[in-house]
Amino acid sequence: MPEGFQPARWLRGPHAQTVGARLLRSRDGVRLRRERLTTPDGDFLDLDWAEVPGQASGTGPLVVVLHGLEGSAASKYALETYRQLARRGVAAVGLNFRSCSGELNHAPRLYHSGETDDVRFVLGTLASRTPERPLGAIGFSLGGNVLLKYLGEEGNSGRPASLAAAAAISVPYDLAAGAAHMEHGVARAYVWRLVRSLQRKVRARAAALRDRIDVPAALAARTFWAFDDAATAPLHGFRDADDYYARASSRSWLPAIEVPTRLIHALDDPFLPEAAVPVPAMRANPAIDPHVSAFGGHVGFVTGPPWAPTFWAEAMAAAFVAARLTRAEPVR
Repeated sequence: MPEGFQPARWLRGPHAQTVGARLLRSRDGVRLRRERLTTPDGDFLDLDWAEVPGQASGTGPLVVVLHGLEGSAASKYALETYRQLARRGVAAVGLNFRSCSGELNHAPRLYHSGETDDVRFVLGTLASRTPERPLGAIGFSLGGNVLLKYLGEEGNSGRPASLAAAAAISVPYDLAAGAAHMEHGVARAYVWRLVRSLQRKVRARAAALRDRIDVPAALAARTFWAFDDAATAPLHGFRDADDYYARASSRSWLPAIEVPTRLIHALDDPFLPEAAVPVPAMRANPAIDPHVSAFGGHVGFVTGPPWAPTFWAEAMAAAFVAARLTRAEPVR
């Protein structure tokens, strides 16, 4: 298994990589053009089309980027991915999960780690517009879990693959293990920030959600499990948080993936314990190209000097997907 990542000497440790990458990535050089799609259930999804100076236009390859928990298509790791793809002649569009585009959705629901119907709808819409256009996808964290579950479902369905290539970075393959792991130590700071963001959405839609979830319990939650048990699970048809984690985790879907897929993960990821990283399942599937490094944090992977940091994971994901879409050999 290749292990090409070496962290910057001046940014050592999982939390330094995780937080440092968030701070160091740039927002420059990308303009986003918004498109709104009406979903089959009468709600909406917002797509942000990336426009990068010098980017080729036309009907060439297109990559859909899926963001992480409480991120958006304008998150800085997504912007870096658009730039990396543009350098390789590939266009990109970011899918904002429901409630993540800056406007709460009409339907009394949010999004979750196992929601694949919206991805399926968007990919189908894009494919129907330009059937000759090769499609790829790159997912980060929660978005990577959604992507891998979608790929596994498609592999089991017998339908022709809608994607020619995919990549996923820092995926929480086992949601229960990740939630339990993050109830301890420094990781609790990440949980508190993310749960507070989710609670703001619940508070804004409390009247519509009151008959569907336990609003007081959701607003009092201090862990992922508590919030998911009170809100995510009942809102999206799961029995409880444990049922949600079991059915939404991408780990069990890895054997069914048939599309060439690069997986990038760090064993020191503070969002998932090392023991829960499904390395044997990655190795067992010939469609999967695993890159598991000892270091890198969560969506971190910063290398290079402090005055010119580089973001290894985005480059590796873009290189693999772009090479596959343009029928070249993938860069290893």
